[in-house]
Amino acid sequence: MSAPMQTRTTAAYHIQAIISFALSGTALAIGIARLPVGGWTRAFLGLGLLYTVTSAFTLAKVIRDRQESNEMVTRVDQARLEKLLSEHDPFKVEGV
Repeated sequence: MSAPMQTRTTAAYHIQAIISFALSGTALAIGIARLPVGGWTRAFLGLGLLYTVTSAFTLAKVIRDRQESNEMVTRVDQARLEKLLSEHDPFKVEGV
């Protein structure tokens, strides 16, 4: 009925995003480990880093799920419209 969904990102963009995420997380973890502060402060900052990363993944998943849900509703509506249009005969006279 309808064309399959096309991917909007390239492989290079995907790899760049992975490398960027890994590099930023590693740099921040090294920065926290080398900070001249006590263990409790370092642990607090490390937990903050983990919380931020998991929150970012959760937010990305929620946004993706909402977008996929909207696309699914659009496909169902499009299928209903196509069925309605295929069954409609503009030359049919009612009551004759």
